[in-house]
Amino acid sequence: MMAGPPPGGPVTARAAGRQPAPPPDPIRARFAAHAPRAPAQNAPESDFLHVARFLDVEEMSALTPAQVLYDGASPPAILPCCDHYAGSEKLMRKSLALQAELGPVFDITLDCEDGAAVGQEAAHAQLVAELLGSAENRFGRVGVRIHDFSHPHWRDDVRIVLRAARAPAYVTLPKIASAADAAEMVAFIEGTRRELGLAQPIPVDVLVETHGALAQAAALAALPLVGTLSFGLMDFVSAHHGAIPDAAMRSPGQFDHPLVRRAKLEIAAACHAHGKTPSHNVTTEVRDMAVVAGDARRARDEFAFTRMWSIHPAQIRPIVAAFAPRTDEVALAAEILLAAQAADWGPTRHGDTLHDRASYRYYWSVLRRARATGQPVPAEAAPLFGPAAGDAR
Repeated sequence: MMAGPPPGGPVTARAAGRQPAPPPDPIRARFAAHAPRAPAQNAPESDFLHVARFLDVEEMSALTPAQVLYDGASPPAILPCCDHYAGSEKLMRKSLALQAELGPVFDITLDCEDGAAVGQEAAHAQLVAELLGSAENRFGRVGVRIHDFSHPHWRDDVRIVLRAARAPAYVTLPKIASAADAAEMVAFIEGTRRELGLAQPIPVDVLVETHGALAQAAALAALPLVGTLSFGLMDFVSAHHGAIPDAAMRSPGQFDHPLVRRAKLEIAAACHAHGKTPSHNVTTEVRDMAVVAGDARRARDEFAFTRMWSIHPAQIRPIVAAFAPRTDEVALAAEILLAAQAADWGPTRHGDTLHDRASYRYYWSVLRRARATGQPVPAEAAPLFGPAAGDAR
């Protein structure tokens, strides 16, 4: 029979041979905030029957990065890292066949702007709508570039392609001159979407290729339905009327000329500030894929772009490979995040390096990008994505 408390006060947990209770965990408290408050110490025992229990250790450890690392907000979307453009029927069908072969590791943009012959805009838009709704569109990762704001057919483009049996994954707006023009186009797309009874809003990709668009890059990125800002290098250089040499339309000049560098950096910074995707311009080289791969790596590593255009099928694989995390990066990310999960997402040490939730967010993005580019993720790290495959994206 256990002895009662000694004279002078109750037995402490340490004196009784028990470990003291750990201090309250702030993350656990955040996820238990919806539970009723515990009754006062002297409340009747029956009152405890109405108190929701707190998460136990196993439940805490099972929390995923998406649940813990963003303070209740959604992590930024990770789109396929390659956006492949096709304008003619032959090239559009060829692109869809390649996507069926490789999987949704790249998007396809069917081009109504440069793809349509003068006077054939409606017929071309109808062809695009038919391809959107066809069995060739296996993954739903096909978007459409419509005509620009000054063109009389852009609204008809929207009406036609949104009537497709399958809605476009996104709509690209070219030659935007101001945030006001973009907002008007976005509002028309959204109004048409509602009028047609489409369930989901359609993201918009804004092409930044004019002085006006670059000056308002942050305002463009802040528009709610804008998901991507894409840099239009050729039109941007041409808009300087010879003040920027044509060497800046290709490598290495496109990465070295101060005005072009500034444009790329401002676009990327605006996107990341608003949780949007910066998409890098095309590479005009279609024979030497080492040039394409090098451009993609520089866009990713030096300018923080997470997506890049392709204009030739041979460019797709090098772009996807360049944007994909390396195998050792994926393995390191998995190790760090699994250790963090085991530590209830508190600070951890990996080798000689300390980590907390700031670095956990970085390594979580590595695993998400690995999945988006078709890279294998260690099997033991699969539960980090949650029970549904959709949680990975």
